[in-house]
Amino acid sequence: MLPHLRAFGRSLTGNADLADDLVQETMLKAWKARAQYIPGPASMKSWAFVILRNCFLSQMRRKKFTADYDEMAAERMLVAPDDQDDSLHLADVQRALLMLPVDQREALVLIGAGGLSYEEGAEICGCAVGTMKSRVSRARTALHAILESGTMPLRSGDVLPSSDVFRAIMDDVDHLTANGPAGD
Repeated sequence: MLPHLRAFGRSLTGNADLADDLVQETMLKAWKARAQYIPGPASMKSWAFVILRNCFLSQMRRKKFTADYDEMAAERMLVAPDDQDDSLHLADVQRALLMLPVDQREALVLIGAGGLSYEEGAEICGCAVGTMKSRVSRARTALHAILESGTMPLRSGDVLPSSDVFRAIMDDVDHLTANGPAGD
């Protein structure tokens, strides 16, 4: 479960160190609230996933996260094996994702990359299904506009080995698809 939480934390914060801190806080809160967990239609992973999201939102309100861009984490997650052009395009997509508002980025990661249904994404984010659909649509439109305009932060460093990147991508996909609808 921890790699899955870390992957989602990285998608929210854009920084591996901040994501690790977020996961640590999430696990501490989950442990303290374990007596309140009621097994039901939502899995323990989904419960932890919602706790992580709530921790992130709380810390954003306190301005703990400044949305620092972690270039190495983005490269590890998005470099495609065997094709340099695809690798560069995926890195551009990651940088563009980090420019989206948090609610849109979260919706697009859950629905687009995570393979969750709109209903599951809406339950995790605590919003209506129509709102989730709207966020995904706006995120896709904004992402396309950002990519077309080329207004992303500059990339630094070299491309990492594709085997490491592929492993990180698969961890992210496993995390996002393993989380079902969240419980309270």
